[in-house]
Amino acid sequence: MATEVENTVPAPETKDIKEEAPAAADAKAEEAKKEEAAAEGAAPAVAAAKEPAPPKVVVHKSAFEKDVVYLYQFSRTPLLPSLSPYCLKVETWLRLAGTKYENVDHKMKFRSKKGQLPFVELNGEEVADSAIIIKELAQRFGHDLDAALTAEQRNVAHAMISMIENHLVWVIMWWRTKFPDQVLKGYKVNLQHALGTRIPNGILNFFFKFAFGRKGAKKVKAQGMGVHSADEINEFGQSDLKVLSEMLADKPFFFGDDPTTLDVVAFANLAQIYFIDKEISYALRDYMTEHCANLVGHVNRMKERCFPDWDDICATLDLNSHLPKPAPEEGKDKEGTNDEKEGDKEKEPEDKDIEKEKADEKEKEKEKDKDTEENKEKEAK
Repeated sequence: MATEVENTVPAPETKDIKEEAPAAADAKAEEAKKEEAAAEGAAPAVAAAKEPAPPKVVVHKSAFEKDVVYLYQFSRTPLLPSLSPYCLKVETWLRLAGTKYENVDHKMKFRSKKGQLPFVELNGEEVADSAIIIKELAQRFGHDLDAALTAEQRNVAHAMISMIENHLVWVIMWWRTKFPDQVLKGYKVNLQHALGTRIPNGILNFFFKFAFGRKGAKKVKAQGMGVHSADEINEFGQSDLKVLSEMLADKPFFFGDDPTTLDVVAFANLAQIYFIDKEISYALRDYMTEHCANLVGHVNRMKERCFPDWDDICATLDLNSHLPKPAPEEGKDKEGTNDEKEGDKEKEPEDKDIEKEKADEKEKEKEKDKDTEENKEKEAK
């Protein structure tokens, strides 16, 4: 049975074939062979042309160093390395894992392909979402903070992290969207520095309160937390803190002597509550300080262990205070020293001349005084 394609090909007429001369037939055969050979030679070229080109590397840090993690997050504040618990979570993990990383100072202009901060770039590839970032980096660099945990402990950690990031974080977010002006004052945020703009802070603060408060409130309400009263929301937060406090008990970290991913997540969120200006009223911070002293101890232990440069960060707002600073060039130092010495030598003669002039003036004054006294004595006689 013939196929549809075969039926479309017209059959040659036998009469025409019989009447062809042998030479003409041979010539046609040769031409057919040449065309067939040409077609065979062109086939690979056509196939090669149809192959898709390799994907282009699309990253912000094009001149990247191999195996260096480039972290994109929010700007620093004078009281806290990051106002985002997710950004602080990733940076804390990087430091705890001993992974080489560099913060990119993008003035909060960039977002990941998912529209989020933080995100990282590694070897020309973007990785977004804090949980996915930690998972990917742990696999690539072979550093799993939870490697020593039992299956049961991993389950508990998963449940606690879910409570923190899907419940407690919204309690914190509710307060921030409800009192945006308190956020600016409580963390001493300088929006002009954070955004890298010359627009006056008064204008920036106004738009922040309006935009952040209004948009944030919609998100909190859509999540479900925003429909409750202030007292109910504070009680939710206190219950979460109490659970964490009882689980920590008198241990340095949640599962013993070494921090795990749960410690990283807890620290990143508890720091948002604890490290806020004491002049700002915040019920959740007061509850944590008064009733969960062990959580305060935990936050400070994680701070000292992962951020020994915390004071430098908050004082200078430097995104990369953990990186060694380049030493000044030797030539410049020597030149500067030589210039100073030459300047001193040049100044020495001038100083001596001035001193001589002063001494001469004093001598002249003494002589005048003597002459005056002698004249007085003569007049008295």
